[in-house]
Amino acid sequence: MYKLFVKKLNKDAIIPSYAHEGDAGMDLYSIEDKAIEPGNSELIHTGISIQLPKETEAQVRPRSGLALKHSITVLNTPGTIDEGYRGEICIILINHGKNSFKVEKHMRIAQMIIKPVYKVEVFESDELVDSERGEGGFGSTGLK
Repeated sequence: MYKLFVKKLNKDAIIPSYAHEGDAGMDLYSIEDKAIEPGNSELIHTGISIQLPKETEAQVRPRSGLALKHSITVLNTPGTIDEGYRGEICIILINHGKNSFKVEKHMRIAQMIIKPVYKVEVFESDELVDSERGEGGFGSTGLK
């Protein structure tokens, strides 16, 4: 099992945790009260910093309940936290809804998933091997 080390930067911070056995994501919690007006985004502080296991990253993703019920999501989803970052974990939330949304202290605001990172050696090439898909993109397979 991998180990994630978490440092509290604020006495009100809550250590990330899995809500249920088998969950992929750990909940991240706000340490502040802040309103997010419709169409606006806000930086929400968690009051923690982390030390990831070697050759991993943390991905910050939205919580489905906030998205469905309040149109609140993570703006740069998935947000990437690099292995060497030791600063405070902050979440950029955006309000796609029609009403103001109040983030409250200790509210679950996002989820964090730890994933492996594969390092690759990069080579410049004049030719690439053909594939079945080729250059098709941006909806090239249609809707049905």
